[in-house]
Amino acid sequence: MDYLRSLLESLGLLNVETFIASGNVIFDSRTKNAASVARKIEKHLKEMLGYEVITFIRTIEEVAEVAKHKPFPEAELTADGNVLYVGFLMAEPDKQAKAKLISLSNEVNDFHFHGRELYWLRRTQAGESEYAGQLFEKKLCQPMTFRNVTTVRKIAAKY
Repeated sequence: MDYLRSLLESLGLLNVETFIASGNVIFDSRTKNAASVARKIEKHLKEMLGYEVITFIRTIEEVAEVAKHKPFPEAELTADGNVLYVGFLMAEPDKQAKAKLISLSNEVNDFHFHGRELYWLRRTQAGESEYAGQLFEKKLCQPMTFRNVTTVRKIAAKY
């Protein structure tokens, strides 16, 4: 994570901090265009690491909104064994893509869209679910990255 932080600092990003060892990086940028910053980061990381790193950028305000959104009833969110994940997307999917993914809902997996985020309620252990992020990317025709909602809430609370 120290190396990742140094790579982003070398791009001129300010106040660069990593948050847990899963690729979460908090920073300030003089450039306000998030898509431009993401492309710059992706290009630099590919040059320095030798492989593609898809970059998803959200403002602290957007992270706070994601953290406070309640996509399912409280009883579902707090039931033993249930885990809520947030999938960060590049763009809000269209209705057809959303319908394809929602069609995967069953007694174990439930889904909810809110803007550029997909909320995935999993009612089982990780190894027991037949689903994984790659399937969702295929259905939505775009890349995504998942974080446990607990991580998202910790980022929102800290910043």
